[in-house]
Amino acid sequence: MKAWTAVALLGGAAFALTFLPARKKAAAPSSSAIANTAKNKRVRVGLVFDVGGRGDKSFNDSAYEGVARAERELGADVSYLEPSGSEDREAALRLFAASKMDLVIGVGFIFSSDVDAVARAYPSVHFACVDYASFGTPIPPNVAGLDFREEEGSFLVGAVAGLVSKSHHVGFVGGMTIPLIRKFEAGFVAGVKAVCDACEVHSAYVGATPDAFKDPAKGKTLAISEIASGADVIFHAAGATGHGVFEGARDAHAWAIGVDSDQHDDMPGTVLTSMVKRVDVAVFDTIVDAQKGVFSPGIHEFGLREGGVDYVHDGDHGAAIPADVKARVEELRAKVIAGEILVPSK
Repeated sequence: MKAWTAVALLGGAAFALTFLPARKKAAAPSSSAIANTAKNKRVRVGLVFDVGGRGDKSFNDSAYEGVARAERELGADVSYLEPSGSEDREAALRLFAASKMDLVIGVGFIFSSDVDAVARAYPSVHFACVDYASFGTPIPPNVAGLDFREEEGSFLVGAVAGLVSKSHHVGFVGGMTIPLIRKFEAGFVAGVKAVCDACEVHSAYVGATPDAFKDPAKGKTLAISEIASGADVIFHAAGATGHGVFEGARDAHAWAIGVDSDQHDDMPGTVLTSMVKRVDVAVFDTIVDAQKGVFSPGIHEFGLREGGVDYVHDGDHGAAIPADVKARVEELRAKVIAGEILVPSK
């Protein structure tokens, strides 16, 4: 079956509203999923994408995988919205809430205040926000904040970069200059220094607005600049801007490290590995709870211990990482999980 679109209007804002019925024959659900579906009602879920939208091969696509899995395995009734601009985020959330969705999900920290406002207006609707930030205000009782210890996954790919680099110069390209992206940089730098104290890390950010996550041209320019300074491995935490980082690395025959999702297929032969942030798992688990009627509000944090972050090292997509590098990184992983290494977040 195919997806279809319609135009939805709310408060003068226009959106492309896409409903997602089953797109193709899915694998048979697990016995536990069948039991849950039989026991609980069909949950209705609305997802509002972050800047860059679906197709970014990163953060948004990972969230989409979570709702798509819920559709396949739980029979969830899923729809999504891609706001045309930042001013439309709250309107998109309100549209879903007014439709009496069981769960409304905002993808990205910039949704935090909008989620709070709409959640207070619709106390009977459950909300979740990926990378939720409280900004000093109490989280509403019907909101689940899905946060990650990005610095821990970044620490692992930092170690990979430090061990693989031949020039002892590596690079980091961040999107928007915010504390969240600083966590990626801090973890990456700590990982590099844990294995290569002599290595120098060159860091740069694209800008101070959300548009920094969708500027591949600027990402390529920054990557080229860092490569000119000697970097032969570059890690990006910049959403769709990272495609430009990959292009710069490819043209200079340097390595690049992806973020959020496994980005190997975006540029095979250039993407050494990716820091994986399991937004899909967090989203799926939240939908399961909503369907069971055991929605849990408050902050939920996912790190290495919880399987919420990782790096790509198995199979063909991790084949370019030498075996001895993988072994050293696994030692570091164990120490982080055990609490022997505390990875900085800023």
